[in-house]
This record gives sequence, C-alpha cells and structure tokens, in this order.
Amino acid sequence: QVQLVESGGGSVQAGGSLRLSCAASGRTFSNYVMAWFRQAPGKEREFVAAISGSGGRINYTNSVKGRFTISRDNAKNTVVLQMNSLKPEDTAVYYCAANVRSWDVGPGSRYDYWGQGTQVTVSS
Repeated sequence: QVQLVESGGGSVQAGGSLRLSCAASGRTFSNYVMAWFRQAPGKEREFVAAISGSGGRINYTNSVKGRFTISRDNAKNTVVLQMNSLKPEDTAVYYCAANVRSWDVGPGSRYDYWGQGTQVTVSS
C-alpha cells in the first residue's frame, strides 16, 4: 500500500498563492506517476496536473496552465503543486494521487492511491 498525505491547503484571497505538498510512503516513488485532482462542492472531481516518475513529462488542465506548477523530489518522496494567481473557481478539496502501474500522465490515467485531501479556499 502507498500512503499519501497532502498538506499546505488554506484560505487566500484571489490573486494569492498556495503551495500544496504530498508526501508518499512508497519505496519505489520514482516509478510512480503523481497527480493532483480537485473537487469543488456539487461538482465532479477534476484533473489538475500530473508528472511522470522522472519528471520528464508533465500535463496540466487548461484552466491552470500558466498559474500552477507541478514538481517532484524523488529523493524526498514528495510531489508539490505550486498555485499562483489563484481564482475563486480554484476553491476545492485538492487530492494527491499515485499511478503505480503506468507511465500515462493523461487525465484518464489509472490512479491506484489517493490522499485524504486538503482544502483550498480562494475568496473574492
């Protein structure tokens, strides 16, 4: 089992920034595709970003391109989502996810493990 723990959520005003971190327990973390998803109240879960095991391939949903950056530190078993220029529509619970069986960084990739989520609230 892979344990994922998110941190860094909080409340900010529009235009502000937050840095979300996800710590993974897996000893083969460098082989995992890691991703961030989010779910706002009353809405379906939405893909945000993903990064391949080596960091060589990255994918973002269009609504966050130019504002969010996903990165990873395999030596620390950590993936980070730096969120800048936040908008009220970014308000959601953000989830870290791991794909341990595929190299696919697309939004439809299979994610085997999920964190508990961290709340991000962006006010007008």
